[in-house]
Amino acid sequence: MPELPEVETVRRGLEGHLLGRTIADVETLRDDLRFPFPSGFSEMLRGSVIESVNRRAKYLLIRLSGGKTWLCHLGMSGRWTLLGDGIHSRPGRFANGASVGSGDGPHDWVIVHLENGDRAVYSDHRRFGIMDCFPTSEESGHRLLEGIGPEPTPDHLTPEELALNLRGRRTPIKTALLDQRTVAGLGNIYVCEILHRSRISPRRMAYTIAGKSGVPDRVVRITGATHDVITEAIDAGGSTLQDFRGVGGDEAMGYFVHNFLVYGREGMPCLRENCGGTVKRVVQSNRSTFFCPSCQR
Repeated sequence: MPELPEVETVRRGLEGHLLGRTIADVETLRDDLRFPFPSGFSEMLRGSVIESVNRRAKYLLIRLSGGKTWLCHLGMSGRWTLLGDGIHSRPGRFANGASVGSGDGPHDWVIVHLENGDRAVYSDHRRFGIMDCFPTSEESGHRLLEGIGPEPTPDHLTPEELALNLRGRRTPIKTALLDQRTVAGLGNIYVCEILHRSRISPRRMAYTIAGKSGVPDRVVRITGATHDVITEAIDAGGSTLQDFRGVGGDEAMGYFVHNFLVYGREGMPCLRENCGGTVKRVVQSNRSTFFCPSCQR
Protein backbone atom coordinates (compact mmCIF):
# COMPACT_ATOMS: atom_id res chain seq x y z
CA MET A 1 0.00 0.00 0.00
CA PRO A 2 1.33 3.49 -0.81
CA GLU A 3 2.30 5.17 2.45
CA LEU A 4 2.62 8.87 3.23
CA PRO A 5 5.86 9.52 1.26
CA GLU A 6 4.37 7.88 -1.84
CA VAL A 7 1.13 9.87 -1.52
CA GLU A 8 3.12 13.08 -1.03
CA THR A 9 5.10 12.26 -4.19
CA VAL A 10 1.85 11.86 -6.12
CA ARG A 11 0.49 15.07 -4.59
CA ARG A 12 3.49 17.06 -5.80
CA GLY A 13 3.21 15.57 -9.27
CA LEU A 14 -0.50 16.35 -9.56
CA GLU A 15 -0.02 19.85 -8.19
CA GLY A 16 2.60 20.64 -10.83
CA HIS A 17 0.21 19.86 -13.68
CA LEU A 18 -3.33 20.41 -12.36
CA LEU A 19 -3.10 23.65 -10.40
CA GLY A 20 -5.34 26.31 -11.94
CA ARG A 21 -6.81 23.93 -14.50
CA THR A 22 -10.54 23.62 -15.15
CA ILE A 23 -12.14 20.18 -15.14
CA ALA A 24 -14.05 19.89 -18.42
CA ASP A 25 -15.46 16.42 -17.82
CA VAL A 26 -15.07 13.31 -15.66
CA GLU A 27 -15.64 9.76 -16.84
CA THR A 28 -16.20 7.04 -14.24
CA LEU A 29 -15.92 3.66 -15.96
CA ARG A 30 -17.50 1.71 -13.11
CA ASP A 31 -19.86 2.55 -10.24
CA ASP A 32 -17.42 2.03 -7.39
CA LEU A 33 -13.89 1.52 -6.10
CA ARG A 34 -13.74 0.37 -2.47
CA PHE A 35 -17.00 2.26 -1.98
CA PRO A 36 -19.52 3.56 -4.54
CA PHE A 37 -18.78 6.95 -6.06
CA PRO A 38 -21.03 9.57 -4.44
CA SER A 39 -24.22 10.37 -6.29
CA GLY A 40 -23.56 13.03 -8.93
CA PHE A 41 -19.77 12.72 -8.53
CA SER A 42 -18.92 13.69 -12.11
CA GLU A 43 -21.32 16.62 -12.04
CA MET A 44 -19.80 17.92 -8.78
CA LEU A 45 -16.35 18.04 -10.38
CA ARG A 46 -17.31 19.20 -13.86
CA GLY A 47 -16.58 22.90 -14.47
CA SER A 48 -14.56 23.30 -11.26
CA VAL A 49 -11.16 24.98 -11.11
CA ILE A 50 -8.44 23.11 -9.22
CA GLU A 51 -7.25 25.62 -6.63
CA SER A 52 -4.77 23.47 -4.69
CA VAL A 53 -3.68 19.87 -4.18
CA ASN A 54 -3.22 19.07 -0.49
CA ARG A 55 -2.71 15.96 1.58
CA ARG A 56 -3.82 14.72 5.00
CA ALA A 57 -2.22 11.45 6.09
CA LYS A 58 -2.62 9.15 3.06
CA TYR A 59 -5.52 11.12 1.59
CA LEU A 60 -5.17 13.50 -1.36
CA LEU A 61 -7.40 16.54 -0.86
CA ILE A 62 -7.92 18.43 -4.12
CA ARG A 63 -9.47 21.83 -3.42
CA LEU A 64 -11.96 22.97 -6.03
CA SER A 65 -13.66 26.28 -6.73
CA GLY A 66 -17.05 26.64 -5.12
CA GLY A 67 -15.78 25.48 -1.74
CA LYS A 68 -15.55 21.79 -2.63
CA THR A 69 -12.92 19.18 -1.81
CA TRP A 70 -12.26 16.12 -3.94
CA LEU A 71 -10.83 13.33 -1.75
CA CYS A 72 -8.76 10.48 -3.17
CA HIS A 73 -7.13 7.54 -1.40
CA LEU A 74 -4.89 5.29 -3.51
CA GLY A 75 -5.74 2.12 -1.60
CA MET A 76 -3.41 -0.79 -2.35
CA SER A 77 -2.65 -0.18 -6.01
CA GLY A 78 -4.10 3.17 -7.10
CA ARG A 79 -2.08 5.17 -9.60
CA TRP A 80 -2.51 8.51 -11.38
CA THR A 81 -1.08 9.03 -14.87
CA LEU A 82 -1.02 12.44 -16.60
CA LEU A 83 -1.45 12.59 -20.38
CA GLY A 84 -1.09 15.58 -22.69
CA ASP A 85 1.19 17.71 -24.82
CA GLY A 86 4.37 18.61 -22.98
CA ILE A 87 3.74 16.07 -20.20
CA HIS A 88 6.52 13.50 -20.10
CA SER A 89 4.39 10.75 -18.60
CA ARG A 90 4.39 7.22 -19.97
CA PRO A 91 1.57 4.77 -19.34
CA GLY A 92 2.92 1.44 -18.17
CA ARG A 93 1.86 -1.79 -16.52
CA PHE A 94 0.90 -3.07 -13.11
CA ALA A 95 3.01 -5.81 -11.54
CA ASN A 96 0.44 -8.33 -12.83
CA GLY A 97 1.18 -7.26 -16.42
CA ALA A 98 -2.03 -5.31 -17.04
CA SER A 99 -1.63 -2.05 -18.96
CA VAL A 100 -2.28 1.10 -16.97
CA GLY A 101 -2.72 4.81 -17.49
CA SER A 102 -3.66 5.15 -21.16
CA GLY A 103 -7.36 5.56 -20.45
CA ASP A 104 -8.08 2.32 -22.28
CA GLY A 105 -6.50 -0.13 -19.82
CA PRO A 106 -8.58 -2.82 -18.11
CA HIS A 107 -8.11 -1.13 -14.72
CA ASP A 108 -8.38 2.55 -15.76
CA TRP A 109 -11.49 3.63 -13.85
CA VAL A 110 -11.56 7.45 -13.75
CA ILE A 111 -10.58 9.79 -16.59
CA VAL A 112 -10.46 13.51 -15.84
CA HIS A 113 -10.54 15.71 -18.93
CA LEU A 114 -9.09 19.21 -18.53
CA GLU A 115 -10.04 22.29 -20.51
CA ASN A 116 -6.79 22.24 -22.51
CA GLY A 117 -7.24 18.65 -23.65
CA ASP A 118 -4.91 17.07 -21.10
CA ARG A 119 -6.14 14.06 -19.13
CA ALA A 120 -5.52 12.59 -15.70
CA VAL A 121 -6.20 8.85 -15.51
CA TYR A 122 -6.79 6.97 -12.26
CA SER A 123 -6.05 3.24 -12.41
CA ASP A 124 -6.50 0.66 -9.67
CA HIS A 125 -6.44 -3.09 -10.35
CA ARG A 126 -7.35 -4.05 -6.76
CA ARG A 127 -10.03 -1.34 -6.50
CA PHE A 128 -9.26 -0.52 -2.86
CA GLY A 129 -9.04 3.19 -3.63
CA ILE A 130 -11.58 5.76 -2.45
CA MET A 131 -13.01 8.91 -4.01
CA ASP A 132 -15.44 11.39 -2.54
CA CYS A 133 -16.46 15.02 -2.98
CA PHE A 134 -17.81 17.17 -0.15
CA PRO A 135 -18.03 20.80 1.05
CA THR A 136 -14.61 21.84 2.34
CA SER A 137 -16.29 23.32 5.42
CA GLU A 138 -17.28 19.77 6.45
CA GLU A 139 -13.77 18.31 6.28
CA SER A 140 -13.09 18.16 10.02
CA GLY A 141 -16.14 15.96 10.53
CA HIS A 142 -15.65 13.74 7.50
CA ARG A 143 -15.87 10.06 8.49
CA LEU A 144 -12.47 9.28 6.92
CA LEU A 145 -10.59 12.29 8.30
CA GLU A 146 -11.83 12.95 11.81
CA GLY A 147 -9.61 11.76 14.62
CA ILE A 148 -6.44 11.43 12.54
CA GLY A 149 -3.27 12.15 14.51
CA PRO A 150 -0.51 14.67 13.76
CA GLU A 151 1.46 14.53 10.53
CA PRO A 152 4.85 12.77 11.02
CA THR A 153 6.85 15.72 9.71
CA PRO A 154 9.13 18.00 11.78
CA ASP A 155 6.70 20.92 11.61
CA HIS A 156 3.84 18.89 13.13
CA LEU A 157 4.88 15.91 15.26
CA THR A 158 6.41 16.76 18.64
CA PRO A 159 7.77 14.41 21.34
CA GLU A 160 5.21 15.82 23.76
CA GLU A 161 2.26 14.94 21.53
CA LEU A 162 3.65 11.51 20.69
CA ALA A 163 4.15 10.72 24.38
CA LEU A 164 0.56 11.75 25.10
CA ASN A 165 -0.79 9.61 22.25
CA LEU A 166 1.19 6.55 23.40
CA ARG A 167 0.57 6.88 27.12
CA GLY A 168 -1.47 4.02 28.57
CA ARG A 169 -1.54 2.07 25.31
CA ARG A 170 -1.25 -1.64 26.13
CA THR A 171 -0.30 -2.65 22.61
CA PRO A 172 3.08 -3.21 20.92
CA ILE A 173 4.75 0.03 19.85
CA LYS A 174 4.69 -0.99 16.20
CA THR A 175 0.92 -1.54 16.31
CA ALA A 176 0.46 1.78 18.14
CA LEU A 177 2.44 3.69 15.50
CA LEU A 178 0.39 2.13 12.69
CA ASP A 179 -2.78 3.45 14.34
CA GLN A 180 -3.62 6.61 12.38
CA ARG A 181 -4.92 8.21 15.57
CA THR A 182 -1.38 8.12 16.98
CA VAL A 183 0.50 9.53 13.98
CA ALA A 184 -0.96 10.20 10.54
CA GLY A 185 0.14 8.33 7.46
CA LEU A 186 2.67 5.85 8.85
CA GLY A 187 2.61 2.39 7.29
CA ASN A 188 4.37 -0.93 7.74
CA ILE A 189 7.56 -0.17 5.81
CA TYR A 190 8.39 3.12 7.48
CA VAL A 191 7.47 2.04 11.00
CA CYS A 192 9.94 -0.86 10.69
CA GLU A 193 12.64 1.58 9.60
CA ILE A 194 11.74 4.15 12.28
CA LEU A 195 11.95 1.60 15.10
CA HIS A 196 15.28 0.30 13.86
CA ARG A 197 16.75 3.80 13.82
CA SER A 198 15.30 4.35 17.29
CA ARG A 199 16.89 1.11 18.57
CA ILE A 200 13.50 0.05 19.97
CA SER A 201 11.97 -3.41 19.67
CA PRO A 202 8.68 -3.46 17.75
CA ARG A 203 7.36 -5.83 20.43
CA ARG A 204 7.90 -3.46 23.34
CA MET A 205 4.60 -2.25 24.79
CA ALA A 206 3.73 1.34 23.96
CA TYR A 207 2.90 2.36 27.53
CA THR A 208 6.37 1.35 28.72
CA ILE A 209 7.88 3.74 26.17
CA ALA A 210 5.65 6.71 27.01
CA GLY A 211 5.91 6.34 30.77
CA LYS A 212 3.46 8.00 33.15
CA SER A 213 4.54 11.60 32.60
CA GLY A 214 7.02 13.80 30.80
CA VAL A 215 8.84 12.89 27.60
CA PRO A 216 11.09 9.82 27.99
CA ASP A 217 14.20 9.40 25.87
CA ARG A 218 12.65 6.59 23.83
CA VAL A 219 9.84 8.90 22.71
CA VAL A 220 12.38 11.55 21.71
CA ARG A 221 14.26 8.94 19.67
CA ILE A 222 11.12 7.73 17.90
CA THR A 223 10.07 11.29 17.10
CA GLY A 224 13.46 12.18 15.64
CA ALA A 225 13.67 8.95 13.64
CA THR A 226 10.15 9.54 12.30
CA HIS A 227 11.10 13.02 11.11
CA ASP A 228 14.26 11.71 9.44
CA VAL A 229 12.79 8.65 7.75
CA ILE A 230 9.72 10.44 6.39
CA THR A 231 11.73 13.43 5.15
CA GLU A 232 14.32 11.20 3.46
CA ALA A 233 11.61 9.02 1.90
CA ILE A 234 9.74 12.03 0.49
CA ASP A 235 12.99 13.41 -0.94
CA ALA A 236 13.61 10.00 -2.60
CA GLY A 237 10.12 9.91 -4.15
CA GLY A 238 8.90 7.18 -1.82
CA SER A 239 9.53 3.45 -2.21
CA THR A 240 8.61 1.35 -5.23
CA LEU A 241 8.14 -2.30 -4.24
CA GLN A 242 5.38 -3.41 -6.59
CA ASP A 243 2.72 -1.21 -8.19
CA PHE A 244 3.54 2.27 -6.87
CA ARG A 245 4.65 4.89 -9.39
CA GLY A 246 4.54 8.68 -9.41
CA VAL A 247 2.36 10.51 -11.93
CA GLY A 248 5.10 10.19 -14.56
CA GLY A 249 4.17 6.58 -15.33
CA ASP A 250 6.35 3.49 -15.22
CA GLU A 251 9.61 5.45 -15.03
CA ALA A 252 8.48 7.52 -12.02
CA MET A 253 9.77 5.14 -9.35
CA GLY A 254 10.56 5.79 -5.70
CA TYR A 255 14.16 5.17 -4.62
CA PHE A 256 13.98 5.05 -0.81
CA VAL A 257 13.91 1.25 -1.17
CA HIS A 258 17.69 1.48 -1.55
CA ASN A 259 17.88 2.98 1.96
CA PHE A 260 16.08 0.17 3.79
CA LEU A 261 18.04 -1.00 6.82
CA VAL A 262 15.67 -3.79 7.92
CA TYR A 263 12.53 -3.96 5.78
CA GLY A 264 12.63 -7.01 3.50
CA ARG A 265 16.07 -8.03 4.79
CA GLU A 266 15.19 -11.16 6.81
CA GLY A 267 18.26 -13.27 7.57
CA MET A 268 20.69 -10.57 6.44
CA PRO A 269 23.23 -8.78 8.65
CA CYS A 270 22.07 -5.71 10.57
CA LEU A 271 23.54 -2.63 8.94
CA ARG A 272 24.02 -0.72 12.18
CA GLU A 273 27.71 -0.15 12.76
CA ASN A 274 29.27 -2.61 15.25
CA CYS A 275 25.95 -4.43 15.81
CA GLY A 276 26.72 -7.85 14.36
CA GLY A 277 23.09 -8.98 14.63
CA THR A 278 20.82 -10.56 12.03
CA VAL A 279 17.53 -9.11 10.79
CA LYS A 280 14.54 -11.17 11.90
CA ARG A 281 10.99 -11.30 10.59
CA VAL A 282 7.94 -11.82 12.80
CA VAL A 283 4.22 -11.29 12.19
CA GLN A 284 2.34 -8.63 14.16
CA SER A 285 -1.32 -7.86 13.51
CA ASN A 286 -1.12 -9.91 10.29
CA ARG A 287 1.79 -7.83 8.94
CA SER A 288 5.45 -8.67 8.54
CA THR A 289 7.75 -6.91 10.98
CA PHE A 290 11.48 -6.70 10.27
CA PHE A 291 13.88 -5.82 13.09
CA CYS A 292 17.23 -6.62 14.66
CA PRO A 293 16.87 -8.35 18.07
CA SER A 294 20.48 -7.49 18.89
CA CYS A 295 20.26 -3.70 18.79
CA GLN A 296 16.51 -3.07 19.12
CA ARG A 297 15.45 -3.45 22.74
